[in-house]
Amino acid sequence: MRSDSVPTADEATRPSHLHGEELATWSGLATVLEWLPTLLDAQLKRDAGLTHFEYGVLFALANAPERRLRMSVLAGYANSTLTRLSRAVTRLEGRGYARRSADDEDGRYTVALLTDAGFTAFQAATPGHAALVRQLVLDALTPQQQGQLRTITGRILEAAGPGTPWPATGR
Repeated sequence: MRSDSVPTADEATRPSHLHGEELATWSGLATVLEWLPTLLDAQLKRDAGLTHFEYGVLFALANAPERRLRMSVLAGYANSTLTRLSRAVTRLEGRGYARRSADDEDGRYTVALLTDAGFTAFQAATPGHAALVRQLVLDALTPQQQGQLRTITGRILEAAGPGTPWPATGR
């Protein structure tokens, strides 16, 4: 139930605690939500000196037109505050991977741009990251289960409310 909704009759009669199948389903998902970020961060830090969040920023910029996006759009993709995103982009700027400038279309906005060095770093980080994603998630599932997982994550994102998930595009 969303916080802005009135409970339905079914929701009003549900127990207040998770039990049985509900608890098993949630427990599995919660564990995945805790373990995957740590594993993804460790691999990217070891192999590329990037956090998973920073890699996501590079991914979004690498796949954006002219390798540039408004900071507010990037923050939406990451479900991040502008402050957190700004700190990450500052770190990327320090490595020469990104830079910021005023938006050509509307100077009130700031855009992040992926530099050639950033694109090279993104390309170098991608094979190891993709291999780990395959190992931890994709290879554990049949093609049919992968389709089911796309459907399930889409439904969860829809229930979570408005937002702009990372684009499912890649070079």
